[in-house]
Amino acid sequence: MKPAFSVIFLTTLIGAAQGLFLALFTAQSYALFNLLPAQDSQSFYAVGALLVLTLSALGLASSFLHLGRPERAWRSAAMWRTSWLSREVILLPAFMAVVLLYGIAHSTGWKPTVATLPDGVVIDATVVLGILGTVLAFALFISTAMIYACLPFLREWHSPLTVINYILLGGASGFTLAAAFATTNAPELKGFYAGWALIITLLAFASRGASLIRNSRLRPKSTLQTAIGIKHPRIVQKSTGFLGGSFNTREFFHGRSLSTLRSVKWGFLATVFVAPILLLVAGLWIDSPAAPPFAFAVQYIGLLAERWFFFAQTNHPQNLYYQAIC
Repeated sequence: MKPAFSVIFLTTLIGAAQGLFLALFTAQSYALFNLLPAQDSQSFYAVGALLVLTLSALGLASSFLHLGRPERAWRSAAMWRTSWLSREVILLPAFMAVVLLYGIAHSTGWKPTVATLPDGVVIDATVVLGILGTVLAFALFISTAMIYACLPFLREWHSPLTVINYILLGGASGFTLAAAFATTNAPELKGFYAGWALIITLLAFASRGASLIRNSRLRPKSTLQTAIGIKHPRIVQKSTGFLGGSFNTREFFHGRSLSTLRSVKWGFLATVFVAPILLLVAGLWIDSPAAPPFAFAVQYIGLLAERWFFFAQTNHPQNLYYQAIC
């Protein structure tokens, strides 16, 4: 498939935003039970929510670059009963709205008590908003991934690993960003976030590696013979037709060589997983404040390459017929 950079930026930016929100609410949940020190609502949670909104807004803005008629974008939500894309279109603004309310509640100190647990733990409005935002974040992860995983004819995508990878890669980038954010806004949480970022990145490494191994073993169910209905054992395409190009030849193939694909694959494996893991470990070992921000920067650049490879590696069945121009 031909990667669309607008979709690459959309999925990586909102993935990091969702992961960062999960990291923020994880710290709040731990602090609620006195497992972590409580943080200032305005300088930590409100600013963190603003960063989540910024990343989400940038991702949403980039998605409009992929539309031929942006003014009709609202119509994409009409098929929510059957379309994962429509569900994503609805869930992303809903997630952003809850994050906005979460940030406002923390910045204004609006924390009315909703319930009190038997052990005396107070559940206020920010906790309820955090739980709702967490549910929406995971629902958005699933909806975004299922846009691709629900397509049985694109076998590289049609796997539960696609959903798992979207969740884990978004979580890894979000917690790595949280570690970078904590270096200046909550230094006592830097180690906590870096530790979780390491765990999630390692899990993502295992999951993405499993998908790469699975996809490398896939063999096309169709052949040139079945594609055109001719049983001759040797078929060679001599003409591309359409005077050298069409929508089919432009939009369903990336046009890059196999060596380029291999280079991108090893590049994103190094920058999404290996380099951030080493940087986070080094940051914990020598207590370096520069390590987490650098780890996130490297990891995000790697995620752009990973997402490009995710699209480019997928072989559309129509390329059996249009292989010469490809």
